[in-house]
Amino acid sequence: ILLKPLIMKITRRGRNAALAIAAVVIVVGIPLWWKTTETYRAWLPFSQIGELDSLQLQLSVEVEVVFSRGTLIPELQKKVPLTETREQEHQVDAKTGLQYRYETKYRTATIMEDDALNQPTAQEADLSLHMLSESACGSVVVYIIPETSTLLPEGVTVYVGQRRTALLRTTVFQGRGGLKEVLSALHPLVKQVVDTMSFSHQDILASLSDRMRAGQISKESLADSMRAIKSSPGYEITFSLLNPDPKSHSLHWDIEGAVHSYIQPLLDKLTPIANFSVDSQILYYAVLGVNPRFDNSVSAYTLNADSLAHVINPVEARLGSNAASSNPVLNFLLYVPDARHSPLFIRDRSQKEVPSNAFHSPRWGGIMVYNVNDMYDSKAEFPVDIDISMAKVMGVFLAQLRLLLGVQKTQPPPGFLLQSPGSAGLADWELDRLLWSRSVENVATASTTITSLAQLLDQISNIVINDNIAQQVSSAVMSLHAALAELEVGDLALALQYSQEAILASEKAFFDPSLLHLLYFPDDQKFAIYIPLFLPMCVPIVLSLLKIGNEVRQRRADKLAKRD
Repeated sequence: ILLKPLIMKITRRGRNAALAIAAVVIVVGIPLWWKTTETYRAWLPFSQIGELDSLQLQLSVEVEVVFSRGTLIPELQKKVPLTETREQEHQVDAKTGLQYRYETKYRTATIMEDDALNQPTAQEADLSLHMLSESACGSVVVYIIPETSTLLPEGVTVYVGQRRTALLRTTVFQGRGGLKEVLSALHPLVKQVVDTMSFSHQDILASLSDRMRAGQISKESLADSMRAIKSSPGYEITFSLLNPDPKSHSLHWDIEGAVHSYIQPLLDKLTPIANFSVDSQILYYAVLGVNPRFDNSVSAYTLNADSLAHVINPVEARLGSNAASSNPVLNFLLYVPDARHSPLFIRDRSQKEVPSNAFHSPRWGGIMVYNVNDMYDSKAEFPVDIDISMAKVMGVFLAQLRLLLGVQKTQPPPGFLLQSPGSAGLADWELDRLLWSRSVENVATASTTITSLAQLLDQISNIVINDNIAQQVSSAVMSLHAALAELEVGDLALALQYSQEAILASEKAFFDPSLLHLLYFPDDQKFAIYIPLFLPMCVPIVLSLLKIGNEVRQRRADKLAKRD
């Protein structure tokens, strides 16, 4: 009897201790364990990312039509104010949702512009107009000149210069009618000029080739997009001279001067698109992977189009790689055949000799065969010193570089004359066309990357999302919206800048190595690891709770029995 109060006190203390331990484990231990072992996932703008696929791409081009002296009769010239008269035209592609807006303004030429149009040649007039005012990136300026003007040769209706200006000669304004009739008759001619100097619908579809069906893109545009190297913040350009027989030929090439004269002006113009680095090398005893065949009909060796695909791989193993940079590399190879296989000519699929004696590989580079057998006689002492004509070589490599960088070939309508870009290697309007394509390509690529990343993170819940990744994703989404807004208002330079920022941020987020930290540590493995650790501790607690519960139920039953 004396020990009963002591036993009850000890029992009550044990019950309270068990309840306290259980409370600490349930209230503090389990939440703390769950919080410390959960996968950290920073907030992402999933709603804004989901809207990227539904956003409509709208491109705007500013077109300025300038009437020079003598193109309008005095009555109509008074109706064309010096201030802007704007006209907007919308075009919507029902299949793709692409929207195009051409914002046209009309005005009369100033006195200085009329003086510039009185130059002896169209080239001089184009330069004088450029000196007066520089057109904005992505815009097109069309100067209407009278039919009696001697700027354009006979049979030429439209002259497209090196800048963003074009000269259009027409007689449509000599008839009767009001200003609306004149502008209506002029509209088809101006549209032809804009389609030539600005982007084309097929170019934009080719830039969106990852999202478009093959049937929606023409074969020419699809081939151009497959040939051009993908957009990148930087490129490595390597020029290689292959001398398979140094005992016969001692080759000399002024590659530094040639790059400075022919390639660097083009690269300077392409600075807004990417950064370029150029290097060169000479490889001795580098032979082609295909043995050329001797053709008795021409007394020369030939390489057929079917065998050109087997030429690159053996040579590429000798080129080396630039391990210090992750930028894509464009290779340009100048191959001088040895004395045993010289002269060597390349033939196309129709068995005709290629005039340039060169070929290019899409997204890789180009190879030119340079024959030197006619530069020395058979009695010359070997090795023969050969000075390579860099003007001939760089002309070929420059054309290949333009194709590989995405500068599309323009097929002008009849009556159009396109001025050669000259030493610059690229006309301003050609640069604009490339900027349009690259901006749209960057927007499409960044949008696809961010959308794919969001879907991946939504499907796999145990991938870590660090604050850095969340910041990159948010930055990419903001840059994408900014690029789309600039494309809509026609600011091509800013649109390209924002699109480049979007693609850089999206790729940094997508390829961040921290995404793989817990990729192979799912929740079932988490429980499998921690249950053996906590189970021995939890068994006594659970048994104590069950015992306390039974005692409480037994006590209630005893009280009910006493009442009865």
